[in-house]
Order: sequence, then C-alpha cells, then structure tokens
Amino acid sequence: MIYLDNGATTFHKPESVIQAVADAMRCMGNSGRGSHEASLKASRIIYDTRAMLAAMFGLRDPSRVAFTANSTESLNMAIQGLFSPGDHVITTALEHNSVLRPLYRLREQGVELTIVRADRQGNIRYEDIREAVKPSTKGVVCTHGSNLTGNLVDIGRVGKNCAEAGILLVVDASQTAGVFDIDMEAMGIDVLCFTGHKSLLGPQGTGGICVREGVEVRPLVVGGSGVQTYSQAHPRQMPVALEAGTLNSHGIAGLHAALAFIEETGMERIWYRELMLMRRFYEGVRALPGVRVYGDFSDMDRHAPIVTLNIRDYDSGEVADELMERYGICTRPGAHCAPLLHRALGTEGQGAVRFSMSYFNTEEEMDLAAMAVRELAS
Repeated sequence: MIYLDNGATTFHKPESVIQAVADAMRCMGNSGRGSHEASLKASRIIYDTRAMLAAMFGLRDPSRVAFTANSTESLNMAIQGLFSPGDHVITTALEHNSVLRPLYRLREQGVELTIVRADRQGNIRYEDIREAVKPSTKGVVCTHGSNLTGNLVDIGRVGKNCAEAGILLVVDASQTAGVFDIDMEAMGIDVLCFTGHKSLLGPQGTGGICVREGVEVRPLVVGGSGVQTYSQAHPRQMPVALEAGTLNSHGIAGLHAALAFIEETGMERIWYRELMLMRRFYEGVRALPGVRVYGDFSDMDRHAPIVTLNIRDYDSGEVADELMERYGICTRPGAHCAPLLHRALGTEGQGAVRFSMSYFNTEEEMDLAAMAVRELAS
C-alpha cells in the first residue's frame, strides 16, 4: 500500500509514538484528579507537552495551551467562544467546514459574516480582507494552508492587518503545524487551532487551542475541572477553562513523543523532505495530457505537501477507486469538506483527487503514483 492521504491523517507514525501510547495505558491515571503516582505521571507528561507546543508556536506561557480532541473542536471553541450577535467576522473561501459551519451557525444567531472569495488558482486577495473591515468587525478566521490545494496564506501579513485594525486573528493550522514555522507573537495570531494526528505525527483524538494572553475564550463545554469544585461556575483561568472533563492523557503521551521526534529530526528537515516529495510528484503529472492540477505552485517553498488533480472528466471517486484497486495507492477524492473552494475551482460536480505526502513517503512511491496517473489518463 502507498499511503498518500496524509492530509486526512498521517498513517505512518514514529515507532516512539506507538510505544508511548502503549506505555501510557499501562501506567497513567487521571491527570489532576489525585496525588498518587499514576495521576502525577499523567500530569507531568501533559505539562511537558504543553511546554513543547508553546515553544513550537511561539507562545510564552504554556498554560495558554489547552488540549482538545481535534481541530474541529478547537475551532468550534474559538469561534463560538469569541464572537457574539452583532459582531462582524471575516473568513475566506479557502476554509474547511470546521470553520464555515460554526460561522454559519453564528450567522443564524445574529453575527454578520463576510467571506473573501478565492480565484481559480485558489488564492485570495489580502486587500479584500483589509477592505472588509468595518467598525463592528471583531475578528478574522482563516486557514494557514488549504487542505484542498495546499496553498499557504501569508498569516504574518493578515496578522499585521488585524493588529492595525484592532481585531482578533484566529488561525486554523491543521495542515501546517509540525512542518511550517508558526510564531504566534511574530505573526500576530491571537488564537491558534491545531490537530495532533496530521503533520504533528501524533495519535488521533489529540489537538489543541493556543490562546494569546489577554484574549478570553468562553468555554464551549463546562463541568468537571478538578479545581474550584464548590463554585457553580466553571473556572475561567487557562488551561482548565477550556479543558472540562478528563483529558486524553494516553493520546497526549503519544503527541509528546511525536513532538520529540520532530524536535530531534528538525522541522526544517521534515519540511524539506515533504517539499521534495511533493515537487517530484507534481513534476511527474503537471504536463500530462488530460490531467489538470489545482492550486498555485509558483512558489513551492510556500506550499503544503498536497497535489490535487483531476483526470479528464472522470469522477474523482472512480479515479481514487482505480488508484487503490489497481495500484494500491490511497488518496482522497470528493469535496474535502471545502465546498466554497471547490466552487471557486469549478470542481463542485467532479470533485478532485488529493495526493498528500508525509515525511515517511519515498521517492519511489512518488514515481509510482505519477506513473499510475499517467496510465489512467492515457
């Protein structure tokens, strides 16, 4: 099997991640719910993982990192916890439904929403974001990298515009965390949402939300906190404000091991290898008759390891089935939970086939995948 669906979840994990989860299940209790060794072990690994994530994302205070199950939960927390009826929010046509659907729900409740359009290459005009700001604007919610085309957004530029306008910036880093440098302070990011199971190479069921000091997110879920038990209100201090209930300490232990792997390997080395693999596959398919590649590849250094394409007018689901059945290649067809970008690309009906690479793929796999596309297009 050649696994090229890493934009959905990375399949090949460092062996240390698998071992860490297994070890945690043998020795960890419930963090913050006791003073015995099993509880303390969980507390230590959770704190260490917070500190590693804070360092990775340029956040000075590790307590401003709260753990969640995935980016979808993090984004719901941020969007529903920051904006209220009467606020104006700006987003883009690049977004995943994890951003769009919470915003649509808020729109029904009285939040005004502006969606900045994308062009046929899947790019937005930064001027459109700046020009959409008005007195009632509370914030911008946007992705760092498209899960459909791989195009990156210049978050530093958006963050500067938001800071000048005095509004919040919420960033979805689902496709970029662990591969591209993210510095919340330098980029002007107020809230960063990420998942652990994609390019961070951790287990499914892990994710988080990083909240800049001075920004308060209303809790989406309240309940057990392990502290302030006799208070009728859920605690407001981070991270417990956004961590009601038992944390996934076993999964977080795996994420800890994944972060250690990234640190030891070097993020730049990981980025370079994924870029090389993407470029190799792209060069093998971009000029094939009958093949159309989507996205902007004019600056590959600023492109997530994703190549999305269609073959002639073939249904993307049928192409993906052929790739799996005939060649053992795993891809992602369909709409990718990115309806507005498919509309901008003109692929609503056909969908598209996404090839997404990881550090553990090989050059030979890229060549075999390109050969498969060539044969299906012939």
